[in-house]
Amino acid sequence: MPHHSVVPRHRRFARVMRRAPTEAEERLWHELRDRRLDRLKFRRQVPVGRFIVDFVCLDARLVVELDGSQHGASRTDAARTAELQRRGFRVLRFWNDEVLRELEAVRDTILAYARDGDLQPWR
Repeated sequence: MPHHSVVPRHRRFARVMRRAPTEAEERLWHELRDRRLDRLKFRRQVPVGRFIVDFVCLDARLVVELDGSQHGASRTDAARTAELQRRGFRVLRFWNDEVLRELEAVRDTILAYARDGDLQPWR
């Protein structure tokens, strides 16, 4: 993902978002950072096209998004997912409370999808 194709304001906004994570983002990042999840390289708050994704593993072409209650049945999220899929990514979505209550299950699910490119997200 060449940096020259990223809108400069998106890059600045991603930096701001990295400095102010939600509790769920912080907890999941602790599991994903420094190749802690089976040596997979994840990045957080990364501009991809016109969006900033919560987490991405470029090698697996996998985006992980954390959603709060404001995302329930969101048309914006559907458009975002479609755009990311057009760019060759699979998009996994978890509710914030899933991360906070079932972190190990979330981590195991991410690992399964990162390791098996044939698995398709359920939502």
